[in-house]
Amino acid sequence: MSAQSTAPSHIEITETLVRLYVFLAQYLDRCQNEALHQSFPEADLQAHLSDTRAKMMAILSVNPVVKGKVEKECDRVLALGASCLKEGAKTTTLLEQVKAERAVLQNKTIALSDLLAVFRAL
Repeated sequence: MSAQSTAPSHIEITETLVRLYVFLAQYLDRCQNEALHQSFPEADLQAHLSDTRAKMMAILSVNPVVKGKVEKECDRVLALGASCLKEGAKTTTLLEQVKAERAVLQNKTIALSDLLAVFRAL
């Protein structure tokens, strides 16, 4: 079996990246909305996020530069979310950071979702 046939497809790579960004966005959404925090158990979100992140890092191992960028982004979002949940998002600065990071994740998710739709249509 060739190495190319065992490599993930473009669709799988894009799906995994979309899923990662969706879970990161959900993590930040919980900072701004207590109902969301209560409706989706922390352990479940963390398990999905951890599994998806591990899968994405395995896929990205072929490109250390992109892998490093995605790892830094995940670490930044998770640290921001943890800080927000700990402090209760009471500071304006923290809330603005969450909103800005959430907007970036939303834009990436939209772009990747469009790309995924094109891949699926081929």
